[in-house]
Amino acid sequence: MSYAIIGFGKIGQALAYAFARKSIEVTIASRRPPEALAPQARAIGPTVVAKSLRDALEADTIILAVPFGEHREVAKALPSWEGKTIIDAMNAFPVPEELDGLPSSAFVAKAFTGAKLVKGFNHLVAATLATDPIVEGGHRVVFLSSDDEDATAPVAALAKQLGFAPVKLGKLKEGGALVHARGRTWGQLIFQDLFKKEQ
Repeated sequence: MSYAIIGFGKIGQALAYAFARKSIEVTIASRRPPEALAPQARAIGPTVVAKSLRDALEADTIILAVPFGEHREVAKALPSWEGKTIIDAMNAFPVPEELDGLPSSAFVAKAFTGAKLVKGFNHLVAATLATDPIVEGGHRVVFLSSDDEDATAPVAALAKQLGFAPVKLGKLKEGGALVHARGRTWGQLIFQDLFKKEQ
């Protein structure tokens, strides 16, 4: 399984640290050219590799960590997203009217035709996400939701590999609503820093 993080702001970098901690190879890309990202990528760890957007999108699993309004630009980069898993780590806030009542991830899914989409890694602030998720005998929780049951399992496996405790919330409109913003209010689980003790 190959991984890429698209977007190298605070959330993208926090996720890169999570991969680097476990020595898992991940490609990073953003609007900036790879040579501009390379020094920062190297400073995070040897398994974090800066590439062009086109090259990064060859990964099987792609984490979207761009500002919400830019996801459509990323979506245009490939004619089909068949066979790809997209992890939506973005937050739309305040919620744009164009969503028309849809959870933001369901809106994003429409742009990435053919991809399996999972909402995840979006409820923690970057500084928290960047720190070691194993604390006091427990693992920091990450919430996952998707309308595609098959897509959630490999993303949960990745979260575990990174040291997190994945908690599945079900479909985007149901449990997923707890980690989506609505209008000018955040979902109830946003910014909740929770831990799951080892059983």
